[in-house]
Amino acid sequence: MSARGWFITGTDTEVGKTVCAAALTRALSRRGLRVAVMKPVASGALETPQGLRSADALALQAEASVAAPYATVNPYCFAPPISPHIAAAEAGTAIDLARLEACYAELAAAADCVIVEGAGGWRAPISAALGMADIAACLALPVILVVGMRLGCLNHALLSYESIRARGLKFAGWVANGIDPALQRAAENHATLCAHLGEPLATIPPFGAGSGLPDLAAAAERLSRRP
Repeated sequence: MSARGWFITGTDTEVGKTVCAAALTRALSRRGLRVAVMKPVASGALETPQGLRSADALALQAEASVAAPYATVNPYCFAPPISPHIAAAEAGTAIDLARLEACYAELAAAADCVIVEGAGGWRAPISAALGMADIAACLALPVILVVGMRLGCLNHALLSYESIRARGLKFAGWVANGIDPALQRAAENHATLCAHLGEPLATIPPFGAGSGLPDLAAAAERLSRRP
């Protein structure tokens, strides 16, 4: 697995992980890189003639420059929009890290880099004993944290950052996603996070997610030149 990769996580669900992951995939592809994508576990999928499909996984696939079978991109897909560990238990499915590693290896073999998007937040469980953090750890990927800029984000971001570092994983940076245009003292919140996490890879203004994918060309350039 010689391809570079990044694991995109968030401070919570609905903070813009998919928007950021898809935008980063697009930006890296425009730099001439062969970019594969992966959504290891998804819940809240729709039944289609081809089987269950996650809107998040399809959004990532639409931006990838490396084509791959859906089952490789999204190995575990569940219909109910609930926590993956509950959905997996109800489906009688055990999420196997070895299977995820094999899918990632298949994608990495054909790509220069792989964007992997988690589900929910950093500590979202996928079984009684495992969570999203274990997927990032087994794939040994640097982690990018998407922070939904809203009331409470400071606590969520700092706890997530501490947990990422405690797992011994590389923190590749964070994205400030302006999901709440009514956030009071937004600049002060942003400055507080910069003091703890460093300057963000990107800052997406409020309503950015609703007007198409944000431009993450600068973030892609920074990530591309890091060792």
